[in-house]
Amino acid sequence: MRIAVAGGTGTVGRHVVAIAKERGHEVISLSRAEGVDLVTGRGLDQALQDVETVIDVAGIGTMSTKKAVDFFTNATQNLLAAGKKAGVKHHVALSIVGIDNANSGLYAGKLVQEDEVRHGGIPWTILRSTQFHEFVPMSVKATSLGPLVFVPTMFTRPVAAREVAAALVDAAEAGPKGRIPDLGGPRTERLKDLVAACLARTRQKKRIVPLHVPGPMGKAWRNGALIPAPGSAVGRQTFLEWLEAIDAA
Repeated sequence: MRIAVAGGTGTVGRHVVAIAKERGHEVISLSRAEGVDLVTGRGLDQALQDVETVIDVAGIGTMSTKKAVDFFTNATQNLLAAGKKAGVKHHVALSIVGIDNANSGLYAGKLVQEDEVRHGGIPWTILRSTQFHEFVPMSVKATSLGPLVFVPTMFTRPVAAREVAAALVDAAEAGPKGRIPDLGGPRTERLKDLVAACLARTRQKKRIVPLHVPGPMGKAWRNGALIPAPGSAVGRQTFLEWLEAIDAA
C-alpha cells in the first residue's frame, strides 16, 4: 500500500513511517522539511499522487485555542481536499482521549479536526490515544524556570508512541472503521510522579512546584477525564520501562 504520513518526522510520525516500511508499505512523509506545508497546502497535490491511505499525526505545540483550531482546520481541510483530488481511499487521524470534556486549547483543535474528518468525503478512521511517554520530558523542558519545574495537577495513562504508531498502521491496513477503541497506557499515573522519575533518571536537581491550571482543560487534567474508559485498548510499556529503554539505547 502507498501511505502518506502527515507529520512523518514528529514524535509518533517517525514511528509510523518506520513501522509501515517494516511491513512492506511504500511510505511518503509529509512535513515542511520535505517540502509540504499542510497549513497552506503547498506541495500536497504532488505528494499525494497515487497514495491510497493518509495517516495524519501532524500537530502543533500550543495552549491557544485559536491557534489550535486554525491549524487543525486548515491542515485537515487541505489534506482532505488534496486527498479527494488524488483519489485517496482512506483517511486515518490520531486524536486525544477525553477531549469532549476539555473543549479548549489543543483539545478544541482536535475536536475540529475530528469533525472535518467525519464530513470530509473520504472514508475514515479516528484513533484517540492518551499522552505519550515523551510528553513528560517535553513538559519538564517547557515548564522549567531555573531550579524549578512547574507541574500541572494531572492524572494520565501514558502510552508508548511506538505502540500508538503500530495501532495507526493496523488501522490503515484494516480499512475505514470510523471511531475505533481508544488507546491508553497500562497504568494510571500522576504527572508529578512521572516528572519526579524523569528528573531522577536524568539527574536534574529541580524542585517540583504544583501548578493549578484554570478552565476546562485544567479541570479535565485534575479529575481524570482524560483517562480511557473501560473497554479501551491498553498498551504494554510503562513509563518507567520506557525510561529504562531510552537509557539503554
